[in-house]
Amino acid sequence: MTAPPAVEAVDLSKHFGEHRAVDGVSFVVPTGTVLGLLGPNGAGKTTLVRMLTTLSVPTAGTGRVAGFDVREQPDLVRRSIGLTGQAATVDEILTGRENLRLIGSLYGLSRAHVRRAGDELLERFDLADAADRPVKGYSGGMRRRLDLAVSLLAVPPILFLDEPTTGLDPQSRSGLWDVLRDLVAEGTTLVLTTQYLEEADHLADEIVVVDRGRVIAAGTPTQLKDRAGRASVVVTLTHAADLDAAAALMRDHSPEVHVEPGSRRLTAQAGGLRDMTRIAAVFDDSGIELDDLGLARPSLDDVFLHLTGHRAEPGTAPGTDPESAPATEGAAP
Repeated sequence: MTAPPAVEAVDLSKHFGEHRAVDGVSFVVPTGTVLGLLGPNGAGKTTLVRMLTTLSVPTAGTGRVAGFDVREQPDLVRRSIGLTGQAATVDEILTGRENLRLIGSLYGLSRAHVRRAGDELLERFDLADAADRPVKGYSGGMRRRLDLAVSLLAVPPILFLDEPTTGLDPQSRSGLWDVLRDLVAEGTTLVLTTQYLEEADHLADEIVVVDRGRVIAAGTPTQLKDRAGRASVVVTLTHAADLDAAAALMRDHSPEVHVEPGSRRLTAQAGGLRDMTRIAAVFDDSGIELDDLGLARPSLDDVFLHLTGHRAEPGTAPGTDPESAPATEGAAP
């Protein structure tokens, strides 16, 4: 018998009066994979997460998590998931260790499990040295790591992360990515909402692009990039005097060659690695010196522009997302 998907949305919708925050969204997340929900502010990402985590009842459609219906079996859904929202929910007055003990008691976990798992999580998230300090003295990155540690205390097989790295510095963001990769390698399923295109590119097996409450594209990062245009071979010359000769060589293999004299860079449309290898061989025989030669694919930012007509927007401060305004409306019992 085939195991059910970790998460499944079928024509999921959520309306607030005349406003359709989510309008017929469908996707499937296989167990042990990462789904990236990508979209601009107000696209419907947070509303989707709220419905799938039983914090908001769908207006229409079906959501299943770990095989359980979010409407009919909310308690079983909650026992199968961890959730890290846009704002850290840890208690600033308590220490990191005390926060873990508090959540453990709310989960009804044994003291022995909380002590053992708490120590492991504090070590894993590089918080052991700060474990007995009040959280109000933690940096933003430390609070975010503690928030994620708390959500993992009950060892959930499915973890929902709503813009988990918003506001973090690059080093903290990279460190959190490493932890998330480890979790997936151990079998955890992740549903990740993000506005950081690099984050989706690094972490997601599949990406669903949402805009104005609807899915406008879905696929792997590579598949989505291919929709935004072909790859290009980019050549950087050592000597600007070789620009004309180099452009002529590249035009023998590509009708479109863009020349940037200031940077000594030439860009040619290409089909992939085969074209890059062929052009590299041509330059190797030509005697023209190169500083660099490589294959450049469209970025997820190019995908965003191609699909929505605008670049990705910067992250908003927690609580300012218009999706989260009706936080208590339709909350699951």
